[in-house]
Amino acid sequence: QVQLVESGGGSVQGGGSLTLSCVASVYPFSTMGWFRQAPGKEREGVAAITEDDDTTRYADSVKGRVTLSKDIAKNTLFLHMLSLEPEDTAMYYCAAARESLYPPPLGPESYDYWGQGTQVTVSS
Repeated sequence: QVQLVESGGGSVQGGGSLTLSCVASVYPFSTMGWFRQAPGKEREGVAAITEDDDTTRYADSVKGRVTLSKDIAKNTLFLHMLSLEPEDTAMYYCAAARESLYPPPLGPESYDYWGQGTQVTVSS
């Protein structure tokens, strides 16, 4: 059974940083991504990576503040977030796709597996 387990969320003040982790029971997937969903809003893509050549893609709203990295030995994908803003407050989800997708998509419909999410709250 495929499982994705996120951790690392929390409450921080504006300007702070957080690193989210996603541990996959099966790794690597062909394409993985991070998404977020704020109350009353649609789920949106934050960052994605195609595993075989490490092609990455970042949403314009987080570009320059967010970086993906991975630890293959630990089956883990990380989302490093800097200069957090109150607008970054949301539930953050890790997702994986069975296929290699180029460029790695930021649309949630392209992904097959989802974690349960980890909450990020940024105060002003």
